[in-house]
Amino acid sequence: MDAIEVHRLHKRYGDTVAADGVDLSVPAGSVVGLLGPNGAGKTTTVECVAGLRVPDSGTVRVLGLDPRRDRRAVRAVLGVQLQEAALHDMLTAAELVRLHRSLHRTGRDPAELLDAVGLSAQAGTRFDRLSGGQAQRLSVALALVGAPRVVVLDELTTGLDPASRETVLDLVRDLAGDGVAVLLVSHRMDEVERLCDRVLLLDAGRVVADASPAGLVAAAGLGEYVRFRTDSGFDRAALLALPGVAEVSRVGHEVTVTGGGGLLGPVGAELVRQGVVATGLRAERPGLDEAFLALTGHRGREDRPATAPEVAA
Repeated sequence: MDAIEVHRLHKRYGDTVAADGVDLSVPAGSVVGLLGPNGAGKTTTVECVAGLRVPDSGTVRVLGLDPRRDRRAVRAVLGVQLQEAALHDMLTAAELVRLHRSLHRTGRDPAELLDAVGLSAQAGTRFDRLSGGQAQRLSVALALVGAPRVVVLDELTTGLDPASRETVLDLVRDLAGDGVAVLLVSHRMDEVERLCDRVLLLDAGRVVADASPAGLVAAAGLGEYVRFRTDSGFDRAALLALPGVAEVSRVGHEVTVTGGGGLLGPVGAELVRQGVVATGLRAERPGLDEAFLALTGHRGREDRPATAPEVAA
């Protein structure tokens, strides 16, 4: 049994299908990324996992528990950090962490947790006086204070400065190392490549890919690029005639040769043959950003319907 198991999840808001047969699993001790363009159904999926939305059909289990029927038991094992936290403005960071800790039978030491997210200096600062990045780190601390065995993190590094971001990312890897199952929703592809063991790509409410980050790039079938800069002209037809070359494009002084099969050597030799002075000659393989665009078309939709229904009690 995986820590999170979602099978054939369906959720509709009026005429909008937010989740259309989503299957998702997150084993203990792993970080699984949930990616997709705006409107793909990411938020709906994680809200169903957290018990904040009721699926129209399908099953959702957290450590074998139903998030709606077994709400109290799920709250004891699940930590959730959503994009927007509604917290008491007049309480300090330390008071909020202590308050949330009191809701759990066991958990982490509030002072140690504030230190872990880099907020020790702001322990006595009221929530309404925290910066956006500080409030984000506090929401991560609140999600972890009950020492959950399963964690859902939704855009956890939004608004963080580079140092704070490194602190939080290291914390996520430590969680997985301790056997915690982590479901990570993010638009930061570098973050996903660094943290995730597996990536689930949603588009229009459906799963379009489920693989490791490297496997997702391979599934996009994008080949490789060779890039260089030159101030002079060159024989484009001769480059196109090289084995494996599919396209040669130029923007200003930057030239990109697209194809596959180890292009760097042949392209470099051809440029020498032509007497072209090329600088910065390098081979590049596509990353998750390019794979994301290729597999989804990057359709721009909002992740929530224009008017979402109230959450069922």
